[in-house]
Amino acid sequence: LKDVRTHNTLNEKGVEQRFDFIRYPEPRYRRAIKPVNEAYAEKLNEALTRMKGEDPTWIVEISKELKQTIVSGQGEFHLRTLKWRLENNDKIDIVFSEPKIPYRETITKAARADYRHKKQSGGAGQFGEVHLIVEPYTEGMALQDVYRFNGQEFKIQNRDTQEIKLDWGGKLVFVNSIVGGAIDARFLPAILKGIMARMEQGPLTGSYARDVRVIVYDGKMHPVDSNEISFLLAGRNAFSTAFKNAGPKILEPVYDVTVSVPSDYMGDVMSDLQGRRALIMGMESEKGFEKIKAKVPLKEMGSYSTSLSSITGGRASFSMKFNNYELVPSDVQEKLLKEYEATQKEE
Repeated sequence: LKDVRTHNTLNEKGVEQRFDFIRYPEPRYRRAIKPVNEAYAEKLNEALTRMKGEDPTWIVEISKELKQTIVSGQGEFHLRTLKWRLENNDKIDIVFSEPKIPYRETITKAARADYRHKKQSGGAGQFGEVHLIVEPYTEGMALQDVYRFNGQEFKIQNRDTQEIKLDWGGKLVFVNSIVGGAIDARFLPAILKGIMARMEQGPLTGSYARDVRVIVYDGKMHPVDSNEISFLLAGRNAFSTAFKNAGPKILEPVYDVTVSVPSDYMGDVMSDLQGRRALIMGMESEKGFEKIKAKVPLKEMGSYSTSLSSITGGRASFSMKFNNYELVPSDVQEKLLKEYEATQKEE
């Protein structure tokens, strides 16, 4: 029976029957996990995979975006048990930390920029120049015929549009408005590739960018020196400049949170939620308990399981489900920008 796992059904020979899977509660406590000694990273992953099979209420996520392994469980004590087993049974010393938040970046107004990439070092050089406009995009939003910046008019002809659904949510809409052969069509994929590189590592905090329309309307090329890498770099840098001039904002994940709490603790729980930037959506009574429904930023929910237990003596419960991404307040954005700048200096 060493290979038997939770959800397996054992039958007599010749009998085929399967019981329904057990439904488990959603995890309430998340922590990033890593070994004290990086040499044990692979051994840790193997142990986590094995232990998840033994206890399906442990959720293990290896996040490429955050560059962290994140474990989720039913509470702080549940994860302490995980830590004890790893350190005593598997001999892997580990540390927990607050998981990073998967922020997003977007823009709030239209802006334009151009960039010329030119490099000459003997022989064939590199040359590519891209002029583009960026604007925030919402589903079904019409493309304007004319854009105005600093008293100048820029007329747009929609020659081709690519709508790209991003893996991390939202869209990038890429519009080819080149006329008169200013840039050969063969270089447009390179420009798009350069823009996508910046979308994957946003100009503000290195987070994924989303919901942007890019209109490439002009540029220049050289009969000898122009190539794909030149236009990739020109497109990437023009996009980065325009993005920074387009009222860039950081978006944070917001969750629907439902708290079931005894009436006696209602006031304390409400105060705690409001201190976490919660937006209270409604309340209802049910058999001596109050059910509070709120929208709360994920950033504020890190230690909520422990706090709620402390406030109510373990008599309350909560659940949370992803809702959407919303703009962070200006003071929070300022703090995030400073934190990102500090990490860049350290690197």
